[in-house]
Amino acid sequence: MKRQFLFLALLGVFAAIGFAPSTVRAESEAIETGRLLAILLDSGRVVVGANQSLINDPDKGDKNFNPDTFEKQLTAKYKDRAKVDLDNLKSEKVPELAKKLLPQLVEAEKKTVADYQPVINKQGVGFKGFIPATFGTQAAAKFVAKTGVYLKQTTTDNLLRNPKNKADEFEVAVMKRFAEPSYPRTGEKIITEATDGGKTMRVMLPLYYGKGCLGCHGDPKGEKDISGYMKEGKKEGELGGAISVQIASK
Repeated sequence: MKRQFLFLALLGVFAAIGFAPSTVRAESEAIETGRLLAILLDSGRVVVGANQSLINDPDKGDKNFNPDTFEKQLTAKYKDRAKVDLDNLKSEKVPELAKKLLPQLVEAEKKTVADYQPVINKQGVGFKGFIPATFGTQAAAKFVAKTGVYLKQTTTDNLLRNPKNKADEFEVAVMKRFAEPSYPRTGEKIITEATDGGKTMRVMLPLYYGKGCLGCHGDPKGEKDISGYMKEGKKEGELGGAISVQIASK
């Protein structure tokens, strides 16, 4: 129902300013596909974060946190957030482009978990370095290499730890809006914009710090976290970054 409402709302806006129905549909479907991809990448990050204690357990060898286990948790998390059942995607009311791209992102995420199996299952080592941010960067890179669709997690310079996640001008401007106290902290509240004369839709999903993030990004500011970076002194609910997507609409 929410997705249908979003489409109808966009249809009314675009129609009011003179866009043809076919253009309206293409742009709204590109936006929805971008939104669904952003939520899927972040859902994978959340699953990795929820398993940090297991991943970093130095006493266990085989953690049973493999691609299949990950996929089951990812599917459940995604269904809860996006209201889309990845196991029955063909029957879901989502854009055809989304039906093509979502499975490819799932495979990229599973491949990332598969690549880290030797690290995850190594006994005698606590912190493995396989954290949500690392997962997100590598899964997105695999997806981009496979599909050519722009997808990345990004953040502002003052929070940047990995140069691969550096924001462009558009992303910086949108994140300033995300950081405003009045911007909703609940729900999947995206910001979109048409670029290249309407040929491309840009979609961004905000990422706010939760309690589980503060071990590395919270207080005391300036102290080294478990990964060796300096903590930023952030609080729960403050902006940590965003998922950024570009989807062709023409």
